[in-house]
Amino acid sequence: MTEQYSGECRNGSGEGMKKALSYRWIVWGVMVFAFMVVFFHRFAAAVVKDDVTRDFSLSATAFGAMASMYFYAYMIMQIPVGFLADSLGARITVSLGMFLAGAGSVIFGFAPSSFWLFLGRFLVGIGVSTVFVSIMKIQSQWFRDREFATISGATTLVGNAGGIFSQGPLALLISVVSWRAGFVAIGLLTLAIAALCFRFIRNRPQDMGLPPVNEREIARANLQPDPFSVVSGLKNVLSVRGILPATLFYLFNQAGFFALIGTWGIPWMVNAYGLSVQEASSYSVVLIFGIMAGGFITGWISDRLGRRKAPMLVSSLLHMVLWAVILLSENGMPPLGWLKVVFFLLGITNTAFILAWSVAKELTSEKYTGLAISILNAAGFLSIAVCTSVMGWVIDLFAALPPAGAYRMAFMLPLVSAVLSFLSVLFIPETGSVKHGGR
Repeated sequence: MTEQYSGECRNGSGEGMKKALSYRWIVWGVMVFAFMVVFFHRFAAAVVKDDVTRDFSLSATAFGAMASMYFYAYMIMQIPVGFLADSLGARITVSLGMFLAGAGSVIFGFAPSSFWLFLGRFLVGIGVSTVFVSIMKIQSQWFRDREFATISGATTLVGNAGGIFSQGPLALLISVVSWRAGFVAIGLLTLAIAALCFRFIRNRPQDMGLPPVNEREIARANLQPDPFSVVSGLKNVLSVRGILPATLFYLFNQAGFFALIGTWGIPWMVNAYGLSVQEASSYSVVLIFGIMAGGFITGWISDRLGRRKAPMLVSSLLHMVLWAVILLSENGMPPLGWLKVVFFLLGITNTAFILAWSVAKELTSEKYTGLAISILNAAGFLSIAVCTSVMGWVIDLFAALPPAGAYRMAFMLPLVSAVLSFLSVLFIPETGSVKHGGR
């Protein structure tokens, strides 16, 4: 394929650019298909909570620890994955990751004991951790700077469709067959996606003999690339003014919301409201619809305004208010008639996190885009893992209360996280095109 396009590129960049702008949608489509699997695994634990705790006699604390294995693994891998995406390339990185995630899902489905359950969940987390940073790196190569926030929002929108399949459809599947069969099936699908990634993904247009699409890549196309250094990369990224508050924002933004949607939301509705797993899933999926809508809308608004900080402030403030509404409702239980509205808005307002990716990209050198985003991700997934585990511990601690009361105490953690997320935005510098005179 490289030989086919290299000649065309030499004969003129016009035709080559058309091919690059066309093929990027194939690259992005395969990557976002893999991203859907990431969200399936991220949210699936909540659906199988009752089945898994029954089959393995797990307490809420133990289940929370098991579910958090995904997030701990994801967090541990963020810095290594950033280096792999920047040096080895997104294609190899994500292909190997999808293979490992598929194997982990199969292990989870066949787990004979809780040890294998934990191991399978951990391996899935290790594998899928490669996808996010890789797709951000791909987008920085195949899309223009002014398109980055919008395409990141679209990535979030489509990727979260995988989370929809982890809710209602998975709940229906396990009611017909078993949770084991469901995870084995998704594992086999993940292995097939690994093959697709290797076949179709290319790290950048130049790998196919096509001209670069991104403006910064065009500017440096004739320059000799600097050698990649782990130490200098960390120093470069961490020394940039504004990275620390952006990282703290991302950390606190992710913690409570994803502990809710990924682990404790469905058990809360089952135990506090008395809903079935299938009914609770129909409510939980609204959170995902909120993320899907909000991710695209937030990115589009930010690119149109040429600002990052203002949309982040508004979204994080509203997100904080919505958590307060849940906690201040009678028994910490908003009326069911309003719960879907609250959930949808909670999902929309959470998506300010996509602007933190843009901030990290715009504050740092393009050479370390993957690394900068991976630092944010490491912080975010550490907070989700800790929050998920601690919420399980709090639920056990207040087990003497009615279920609604125990979950209400646990939900204090997401509210505190939302407040700290809002405060962190105040210290983030504006990096949008208005600040820099348009780009």
